[in-house]
Amino acid sequence: MTDHYPAQSHPQPYTTGAHPYDTAATSFDGGPSYPPPPPYDPVAHEVPAQPAAHRARARRPVALIAAVALIAAVVGGGTSALVQHFADNGSDSAGSTVNGTTVSRTTAGTVAGVAQAVSPSIVEINATTSAGESTGSGVIITSDGEIITNNHVIAGADTVKVRLDDGTTYTAKVVGTDPDKDLALIKLDGAKGLKAAALGDSGKVKVGDEVVAIGSPEGLTGTVTSGIVSALDRDVTVAKDQGQGQGQDQGRQGGGGNWPFEFGGQEFNGDTGSSKTTYKALQTDASLNPGNSGGALINMNGEIIGINSAMYSPSSATGSTAGSVGLGFAIPIDTVKGDLDALRDGGSS
Repeated sequence: MTDHYPAQSHPQPYTTGAHPYDTAATSFDGGPSYPPPPPYDPVAHEVPAQPAAHRARARRPVALIAAVALIAAVVGGGTSALVQHFADNGSDSAGSTVNGTTVSRTTAGTVAGVAQAVSPSIVEINATTSAGESTGSGVIITSDGEIITNNHVIAGADTVKVRLDDGTTYTAKVVGTDPDKDLALIKLDGAKGLKAAALGDSGKVKVGDEVVAIGSPEGLTGTVTSGIVSALDRDVTVAKDQGQGQGQDQGRQGGGGNWPFEFGGQEFNGDTGSSKTTYKALQTDASLNPGNSGGALINMNGEIIGINSAMYSPSSATGSTAGSVGLGFAIPIDTVKGDLDALRDGGSS
């Protein structure tokens, strides 16, 4: 028995509704039906398009690069804006000062910044007595010309001349003195619009704090030195009355050297005599020389923390041969502030 196959050259139509690959379909002639291969479709033989997921993955590096570029642009723009912000702030604050101080923002905490800020408030004082002339320093504390200095700078003076940082010269009168604290208050005649110094808080001073001293040592106006606070509450004894060396900073008076003082039971620069006073002082290694008396000891915020009042020099040194050996003393500014009202009222005699 032979199988019957329909002629391949004349394929029979599929049964109605049958899928081309449906093996259950039969031909109209009753024989088994084998579906012919699907006709050639040129479109079907093209390389199929990649699935959507593949396309997304293919584009991801490009999208990632674009995102990174966008982030970089944002960060770059932010950095640029930040730099511009600081640049603008720097330019805006070039001449401004740190809050509560007299120091420029751009030089805060430097000796140069302190010197620039405070020097206009420091003066040179020339006192003339019957015995000669002496030179010291002072600190402007009001815009109309009140100046704090040492009593020994102006003691017994007939005339007092004051030279400002800019070279302007005034005549001054003595308002009040306190020999017990070695302090004096003088007032310039006809002054106004002066730059007053900022008075600090000597109660907050610590050993090791950096300080700047400004004065007129040996008549060299506006000299700046720096150092640290070496010790606190040193007992310094100075002569109170005229003729015991007060005002001999420049060494121009007969027998003149540095003003006499003592501490630790030892006398320096001569006999302090029977009329003397003792006060608590700040000790500093900032260089002080004859002429620094009455000048300022300043913290790094540009605030006055003391009035320079005494210095140690070897007992054999006199006059211009005496110099700083790193042992200087200043009257704490809290002592000065506590004595201001009494000085304005004439002080004690």
